[in-house]
Amino acid sequence: MAKNQKIPEIVARLEENIASAVYGKRNVIRYALVALFAGEHLLLEDVPGVGKTLLARSLAKSLSSSFKRIQFTPDLIPADITGGSIFNPREQAFEFFEGPIFANIVLADEISRTTPRTQSALLEAMSEHQVSCDGTTRLLPPPFMVIATENPIEFEGTFPLPESQLDRFLLRVSIGYPKREDELAVLRAHQLNQPIDTIEPVLTTDDVLKAQQEVRQITLSDEVRNYILDLVEATRTCAELFVGVSPRGGIAMCRAAQSLAFVSGRTYVVPDDVKNLAVPVFAHRIIPKSAGQATRRENAEGIIQRFLGTITCPG
Repeated sequence: MAKNQKIPEIVARLEENIASAVYGKRNVIRYALVALFAGEHLLLEDVPGVGKTLLARSLAKSLSSSFKRIQFTPDLIPADITGGSIFNPREQAFEFFEGPIFANIVLADEISRTTPRTQSALLEAMSEHQVSCDGTTRLLPPPFMVIATENPIEFEGTFPLPESQLDRFLLRVSIGYPKREDELAVLRAHQLNQPIDTIEPVLTTDDVLKAQQEVRQITLSDEVRNYILDLVEATRTCAELFVGVSPRGGIAMCRAAQSLAFVSGRTYVVPDDVKNLAVPVFAHRIIPKSAGQATRRENAEGIIQRFLGTITCPG
């Protein structure tokens, strides 16, 4: 893929392919592509049955890449994710068997239903793209992306993700209920078969890796960087927050904004890219003082929205 060539075509093909199974959620699909081309991870947090797993599977099927699904349960252990060594009596030696984390796209379904010890098995993989097991470090196949799903209203038998784990996700996104006309299309489409069964790969892993390199070349001006820092500093000085956005959160916004510009067919970031990404990038990285677990997300998103209305956006 030559520089800046085929970008609109590649994005459009991938977006249309996913939209053939995920109806009426173009904005959410675009966020998923932003995470993919940024080389980062995506957290889909919403009530059951709105299409979180469907979106993840549709994205994975649209790529000629390896895909593994991990169903998180309370009895899952770290080795169920990373793999481990098993003694081979024929060879009289231990042999390492790769776990499901060794894939290009990994769906971590209902991630909050497993223990923190098992959740932490993802930390090294998500941040370093590698797994350390039995004293050996093994690299994960590029590109590597974790798409996790979580039900925000289920508390019994769940283990909320700690801040260190949340911070590894570039974006946290809700899908929401579909509009009536979109849901009617869903009911029609599911009468005879599953729309996802018709999805075929439209991009190769090489295409994705080249696109990720292109994202890093997207122009990001100091004017936009300073706007990002204005938002970051506002979270750190806000009396309503225990924790503001970290430097890693600012870096995440820069990368996400570059990726959104790429997905939008531009070679440069504009301030509106930052505004469109502020909630999905920043809201899960701050901790409101007055919010319980049930209202934390709502309060955090409201605070970020308020900053967007009060902090001057460069023209």
